[in-house]
Amino acid sequence: MTERTGRVICDITVSADGYSAGLDQTEERPFGDDGGDGTGDKLHAWMFDHPDENRAEIDQLAAAGAFIMGRNMFGPVRGEWDRQWNGWWGDDPPFHAPVFVLTHHPRGPQPMDGGTTYHFVTDGIASALAQARAAAGDGDGDVLILGGATTINQYLTAGLIDELRLHIVPFTLGVGTRLFEDVPPLRLEQVKSRPATQVTHLTYRVLS
Repeated sequence: MTERTGRVICDITVSADGYSAGLDQTEERPFGDDGGDGTGDKLHAWMFDHPDENRAEIDQLAAAGAFIMGRNMFGPVRGEWDRQWNGWWGDDPPFHAPVFVLTHHPRGPQPMDGGTTYHFVTDGIASALAQARAAAGDGDGDVLILGGATTINQYLTAGLIDELRLHIVPFTLGVGTRLFEDVPPLRLEQVKSRPATQVTHLTYRVLS
């Protein structure tokens, strides 16, 4: 049997107290009360205000063979798909690979410009991961779980993540959607860390 070489990686920006979004998320304010204008402008300023300084971390985001995200990260539509919502990222999303969206409501695949196709998975996180691994190249390509924190927490709890990439920004939110919420204790091995303007990048290998 050929050993799987592709990793399952989560990559997420959080406040210093571990929140990836604030309370009261809406379509106009997808990150809710996030310390900024509700669009994640403060949480993700490191990407947009200092792209050259953080080029390595930004490029890593696009290097996976397939992606997984939760329904809430994909968009604000809840319940049945009552309108043709195709994500926050426009006609040419930045993924350029298959994206598997966790949902309870069936929907056919949605191809987009630039090689991105959204696939909607209704039978759970393990099924989404199996499909993403197959799409990433039968175990050779990495699968990147983008979030949000609630989705990543499910994968951490199930023991399905190999590597944890955190981008920690220097402010606190106090309440909201929090990474590690209700996740059992984990053993982590620090792989690398790098401080930069407005952010500290940390990478951990998940041992258990």
